[in-house]
Amino acid sequence: MLTLKIRTNEPVSVGIFMAFPPRSPNQKNQQRTRRKAKPKTKTVRKDPLFVNGERPRPMYVDYKNVELLKKLVNRHGKIVSRRKTGCTAVSQHAVSKAVKRARFMALMPFVGE
Repeated sequence: MLTLKIRTNEPVSVGIFMAFPPRSPNQKNQQRTRRKAKPKTKTVRKDPLFVNGERPRPMYVDYKNVELLKKLVNRHGKIVSRRKTGCTAVSQHAVSKAVKRARFMALMPFVGE
């Protein structure tokens, strides 16, 4: 069955499939209501490298502290992003240097499991 109507807003049907479903007269005037966005509460994440809530100066992460570095690396051996760890940009830079140095010194694997 093939029915085609040209220059109208009626649906074009080919077989049992339709290009778009027919609308009832009530749907044309009906407007969609939007839901109100929930207010997002920001939780202040504490940097895992801070000592007693203060940033150590100079920012240095010991590459020999493998237990700390393992927390900042995922199981595949990739350095976890700032958004997930809660590090600041400065501490994340120090973490990446320490992880790379520990890998080079064979204290950590380059790839995970």
